[in-house]
Amino acid sequence: MKSWLLLPAVAVAEVLLLALPAWPQDDVIKVDVDIVNVLFNVRTKKNGLVGTLTKDDFEIYEDGKKQDIKYFTRESNLPLTIGMLVDTSLSQENLIGEEKQSAITFFGRVLRKEDLAFLISFGSEAELLQDYTNSTKLLRAGLDNLRLSGSPGAYSPTGSPVPTVGTPRGTILYDAVYLAAADQLKSQVGRKVLILLTDGMDQGSRYTRDKAIEGAQKADAIIYSIFHADFRRNGYFYRPSSGDLKRMSEETGGRMFEAGRGNLNEIFKEIEEDVRSQYSIGFTPTNGTKDGTFRKLEIRPKNKEYKIFARKGYYAVRPD
Repeated sequence: MKSWLLLPAVAVAEVLLLALPAWPQDDVIKVDVDIVNVLFNVRTKKNGLVGTLTKDDFEIYEDGKKQDIKYFTRESNLPLTIGMLVDTSLSQENLIGEEKQSAITFFGRVLRKEDLAFLISFGSEAELLQDYTNSTKLLRAGLDNLRLSGSPGAYSPTGSPVPTVGTPRGTILYDAVYLAAADQLKSQVGRKVLILLTDGMDQGSRYTRDKAIEGAQKADAIIYSIFHADFRRNGYFYRPSSGDLKRMSEETGGRMFEAGRGNLNEIFKEIEEDVRSQYSIGFTPTNGTKDGTFRKLEIRPKNKEYKIFARKGYYAVRPD
């Protein structure tokens, strides 16, 4: 395994390219490049998963125009790749221990022999703690290597996450999301998920939130955000905003969860249910031009009591 050092975001982009795994040729899935595939979940108003629907229960629209559904299936057997991104900035100091235990329990339940996972920590710098693996032992070792990353000056003396002059880099959340999606996941096959454990604060990223969303959409990666904040750090009460986490999750077809005292395991169980209870819908766009533009997508259930969790669109680019 490679030895990884703490790197600034610009260097991470170059180094993560080296981490792409070589899938055996027999495992490569070949599809019609003119088909747009969308993975999604369906839940009731009471948050119950709905897993017995058929193609006739849905309509799909691209830029407001109805599309013909070419295929529809329940999807649970395609390889699953999970990237877990853990915030190790100073504001998370009292939360990392609980996150370690819940994360390793999650990996032990969710990973099958054909699945892979990787682990990245991010604070003022980013570090690949564990490259692609199916081993819960290696993932545990990676989680045991979580270390705080940040300058004390990145927070005000009261403990609130207010940037101060001369400390422009505190938590490179958006950089970590973009790089994990664009460099780690884009070339993977099957289903792809990013799980963020963070208080949602970004300070010093070179990429914007919208650029992070774009990276995930182009990689066909679903973002699940776990908003985990220590509201009384250093005796000072503050509540960071979770709005950006919610936006990143909703735009990519995932969900945002708010972690309270002792409920991380329950949150991970819901994420596990989601990734094992997906539908896949495919259509050939009536607009076949590959011009790189963003196309809005909407999957409409015929039963208005159901809520759809799916990415909000895709980029019409030619395959690499």
